[in-house]
Amino acid sequence: MKSVAIFYASDKGNTKTFAQAISNKLEGSKIYDIHITGPEYINDYKNIIFGISDQEDLTMSKHWNEIWEDFIQIDFRDKNVAIFGLGNQINNKNNFVDSMYPLYSHLKKEGANILGFTSTNDYNFINSKACIDEQFVGLAIDVNAKYNVNEIRIHNWIETLKKVFD
Repeated sequence: MKSVAIFYASDKGNTKTFAQAISNKLEGSKIYDIHITGPEYINDYKNIIFGISDQEDLTMSKHWNEIWEDFIQIDFRDKNVAIFGLGNQINNKNNFVDSMYPLYSHLKKEGANILGFTSTNDYNFINSKACIDEQFVGLAIDVNAKYNVNEIRIHNWIETLKKVFD
């Protein structure tokens, strides 16, 4: 498998923690805080994972918003992209991991090969913009789940991605 880059923004540190956990399972992966580096390194990679989290006001993180105008200028054709999103099933049952959707929507529009859809089974939420045909558009991480639940979900997701990243 060729190299993989993980780009994330983390207002409170949770997305960073999960980005590092994902990176630890992908030998040779590079990890970037997109708020610090900006999106400039994205063009250097064909296999990319983006990390995003829901905010308390149910908007995209301020750090993603700050780089969004530069981000949307990137050509994603011929790139394999996966998304992971953090959310809260207890407090945001009607908007669980909604922040993944604008990212997914833009990447799809720009021709990215989007990988890593995951089942909505075993989650307890009412609605999510990030669901298409009973699948999340990436890996949904519940910040309230027990550690081993997220660990298993991450492991299974990474094993799937390893098979399709080239």
